[in-house]
Amino acid sequence: MTDAAPVASGALFERALIEEAAKKSALVWVRGPQGPARALWHVWHDGAVCLVGDGPGEQPLDGLGLADGASATVSVRSKDKGGRLVVFPARVTVLEPGTEAWTATAEELRGKRLNAPDFGAVLERWAARCRVLRLVPEGAALQRPGAMPDAATAAVPPPTPATTRRPAPAALPRLLLRRRR
Repeated sequence: MTDAAPVASGALFERALIEEAAKKSALVWVRGPQGPARALWHVWHDGAVCLVGDGPGEQPLDGLGLADGASATVSVRSKDKGGRLVVFPARVTVLEPGTEAWTATAEELRGKRLNAPDFGAVLERWAARCRVLRLVPEGAALQRPGAMPDAATAAVPPPTPATTRRPAPAALPRLLLRRRR
């Protein structure tokens, strides 16, 4: 009995940590079976991280491989410090428009959608052109307070054609100081 109590207590703590962190954070980083992790806005609804995307004017979910039944890894930051707080595995469920689950989730997402150009018709647009996903936590947290990796986990920036500016001209500091006088 003494061995089972700490395990159950630890699982309950992790579940509560995941739920509270996801409720308070505006963004989560989702890594699907394909591609690098991507920051996505979400809502916590009915025990899962819920997302909408892949449509015009919405966040892109393509390239992550988030299909029905796929697994994903979700990283949630701390609202206070901004650092990674918990990382957990999740099972992806794609909700079908017109179902009770889709309607309830879409209503929750609509309430948190900032700057929607068509707030009144956003549900119809999502039903016609977007995907609504639920990422349900599955299994133990991969990282949590007290169980973080020692090595750095920073991602390599993706390749881009953008370049940095050239060095500032040598005379620029003198010109700037002259203006102050």
